[in-house]
Amino acid sequence: MKKILITGGAGYLGSVLTEVLLSKGYQVTILDGLTYKQTSVAPFSHYKNFKFILGDVRDNSTLKTLVDTHDIIIPLAAIVGMPACDTSPKDAVDINYKQVQKIADWASKDQMILIPNTNSQYGYSTEIITEESEFKPLSLYAETKCDAEKAVLNSGNGIVMRLATVFGMSYRMRMDLLVNDFVYKALTDKTLVLFESHFIRNYIHIRDVANTFVFMINNYNKCNKNAYNVGLSTTNISKLQLAETIKKHIPNLTIIQNEFGKDFDQRNYIVSNDKLESKGWEPEYSLDDGIKELIEGYKLIIKFKNKDFTNL
Repeated sequence: MKKILITGGAGYLGSVLTEVLLSKGYQVTILDGLTYKQTSVAPFSHYKNFKFILGDVRDNSTLKTLVDTHDIIIPLAAIVGMPACDTSPKDAVDINYKQVQKIADWASKDQMILIPNTNSQYGYSTEIITEESEFKPLSLYAETKCDAEKAVLNSGNGIVMRLATVFGMSYRMRMDLLVNDFVYKALTDKTLVLFESHFIRNYIHIRDVANTFVFMINNYNKCNKNAYNVGLSTTNISKLQLAETIKKHIPNLTIIQNEFGKDFDQRNYIVSNDKLESKGWEPEYSLDDGIKELIEGYKLIIKFKNKDFTNL
């Protein structure tokens, strides 16, 4: 049984990934500081192959001991998003980049390193984005993730997954992600006000992301030493198209295009996922699947304020 270490495993992606990996028989250890006081992975305590360690990835002694004793390292611990990184820039550099650099330095060639990156490092482009496209990070968050990716690829061992904007329900929910946010506002405000509604982004369901980690474990030798865009090729769509897709499921939604305001997030690009698809990967969830899931899931938590389920 392979032993997997996930730093930040109690977060939005990590909690879902933990469930998927445990269900497939892997031994999973989570190192997490529980910054948001979340209890997201508590339901997994009945698994004999599950272990939780309350700790900080900046504690070199703890981190190195765990890296040395696991077969697969998945560093998810991060200060996520532009606003959160701008609020705590030193923490962003230490956790998003330096943590990964240490893991890349410590890990042996017999271990697997799988790290998520973000499509946000591509910034703004009028050309179709591939893995060879130039990085144009528009935020400290994107810069730290670019540096972390370089650390892993320069080590000569590791796979990087450049994730599209993730959506879907999680044990540690985040409503500040675009699809999740739009669906929440559509249900509560009945109105979406769009700034720069023509801006295009790519999207991916959270469980397809988790399944991509499993795919990479199973195909590590074939995919090693490379970066891959991970997104739905059917969802290179504008914010207006996203809102219109949501309106199909919430017909009373009013969509307003504000032609004068600017979005603080200036990402705008079409992303190719051909490289990953050529390896035999394919998604299981559509954007419509995710919207339906969010509508159902929000029935349980909609009475709470948005700030209870955000990284901001």
